[in-house]
Amino acid sequence: MKIKKKTFGCLSTGERASLFTISNGTMSFSVTNFGCIITSILVPAAGGLQDDIVLGYPTLEGYTANPVYFGCLVGRFANRIAGASFSLAGKRYTLPANDNGNCLHSGKHGFHKQLWKAQPFTSRGEAGVVFKRKSPSGEQGFPGNLDMKVTYSLTSDNDIIIRYAVKTDAPTPVSLTNHTYFNLAGHDSGSVLDHQVQLFADRYTPVDAQAIPTGEILDVAGTPFDFRSPKKIGQDIEKVAPGFDHNWEINRSGDAPNPVAGVYEPTTGRSMTLWSTQPGVQFYTGNFLSEEPGKNGELYGKHAGFCLETQHFPDSPNRDNFPSSILLPQDTYRQETIWHFDFES
Repeated sequence: MKIKKKTFGCLSTGERASLFTISNGTMSFSVTNFGCIITSILVPAAGGLQDDIVLGYPTLEGYTANPVYFGCLVGRFANRIAGASFSLAGKRYTLPANDNGNCLHSGKHGFHKQLWKAQPFTSRGEAGVVFKRKSPSGEQGFPGNLDMKVTYSLTSDNDIIIRYAVKTDAPTPVSLTNHTYFNLAGHDSGSVLDHQVQLFADRYTPVDAQAIPTGEILDVAGTPFDFRSPKKIGQDIEKVAPGFDHNWEINRSGDAPNPVAGVYEPTTGRSMTLWSTQPGVQFYTGNFLSEEPGKNGELYGKHAGFCLETQHFPDSPNRDNFPSSILLPQDTYRQETIWHFDFES
């Protein structure tokens, strides 16, 4: 296991961001302490060729803008909160309204736009980076001071593991996720509609015209949202214009990481499998990408990548029937998501 560190660029504040590359001899990934952003994942395919399978930007400057949230850590609360507000213990809290009057990914200045403290580490069969940050009460409109530790690591078994640990001094909603866009054929290979996806989820949360959950939790059977058996992303996508951008309820059994999804790309033989302790996953098919300039001069168009954002349900601070996302001072928010990669020889 190897870790390399270099300067990634300089922010407008004068602070320098670092880029860490972790390799196990077969595959590698790179992550910056600006926004805990995964900038690349290099994996082999048949014949030994390596490709970068995540969408992104060539320089730090791209990530300081990053309107589509390439690769980043999202918080305090991932996804949407209706009306950019919620009530807790009799008090109303107002959040940034950056998405049709709603709050998306906690606003434009969320955790993905912050510089985190970073400490690389190596242990037996695993290496990575520990990121730490304190979020003051009132940041993004949320109550409570947060003490956060986020760990990204690579194992000798080709697992990328993301671990979250958060403490608070006052009740507050917390839902963290990573927003990496994948294309298992390579970041510059065009549409992902031929990727085959399986979701280990019997139910999903339908949304209104503004992508806000209606509050229902419905069975996927007989709908375009049924991915219980592997099928191409493009098979039913036209029935859900402009594409999939919904939360599925993960079939859970116990507190250990549960199977979430399997993805297979037929031209390269690459596949990835996801596990998580989170209650939900947002499957997003890059519907709003529109010639976004990326790495190596690539222009990422609609459906050029997909996201599998493990999370609490969207708008759960306003929905009593959804799993609670409220973190209490006596508790610790602990979540783990695992991406496992396989390659045909």
